[in-house]
Amino acid sequence: MEKKEIALDVRGLCISYQSLKSYSIKKNLLTFRKDKTERFEAVKHVSFVVPKGNILGIVGRNGSGKSTLLNAIAGIFAPDSGRIDLKGNSVSLLSIGVGFQKELSGRENILLSGMLLGFTEKEVLEKSEEIIHFAELGEFIDAPVRTYSSGMYSKLAFSITAILETDIMLIDEVLSVGDSKFKKKSLNKMKHLIMDEDRTVLIVSHSSETLAELCDSVMWLHDGEVRMFGQTEEVLSSYESFMSR
Repeated sequence: MEKKEIALDVRGLCISYQSLKSYSIKKNLLTFRKDKTERFEAVKHVSFVVPKGNILGIVGRNGSGKSTLLNAIAGIFAPDSGRIDLKGNSVSLLSIGVGFQKELSGRENILLSGMLLGFTEKEVLEKSEEIIHFAELGEFIDAPVRTYSSGMYSKLAFSITAILETDIMLIDEVLSVGDSKFKKKSLNKMKHLIMDEDRTVLIVSHSSETLAELCDSVMWLHDGEVRMFGQTEEVLSSYESFMSR
């Protein structure tokens, strides 16, 4: 069997956060002492590779480091140590809540988001009307994003990522958004995108049915560490047994 080209190589990845302990503002102003901080290790020495065209599911209970890992691969979080090698591939993160510039219009955010994904202004402009049509926002596309409902915000975020296709797609708990009609359309679009044999996909989801249907393999993160990595059915079975205890 011909060995597949590697699309993503993650080695020894460590990511931690610093959080302020509870303190008295008055006391700190009077003493001029720096606040004590405590460090939370969100991702601990995580290593894995994903072959080009494969779909990797990621499971783990809340707080296990799944979203932090995707944010690091997308370049939003900087690791404390380790490395992420994208092998020259473009990458996009579909995660509702990853922000727009709220004072800018939807149309302006399409251009900004596209350029942040690595596309040229010309490339984004060529796709803009398709994105606007897919998002179904009507005249609101020229209104500031701060005026959007959560559903409108989600539609625009999904449409940008779905139409501006990248080599590696990172999907964080979002396989359908908006009203029932848009949910059906977005789910069909996402299935079409991730079934492209040249596109590599990482999916974070709590839906074992979704992962069993779509994924070539699954990684189980537990307290920031890789607990298990392997065949979809085997990993999901072990994870579900653990969660049902």
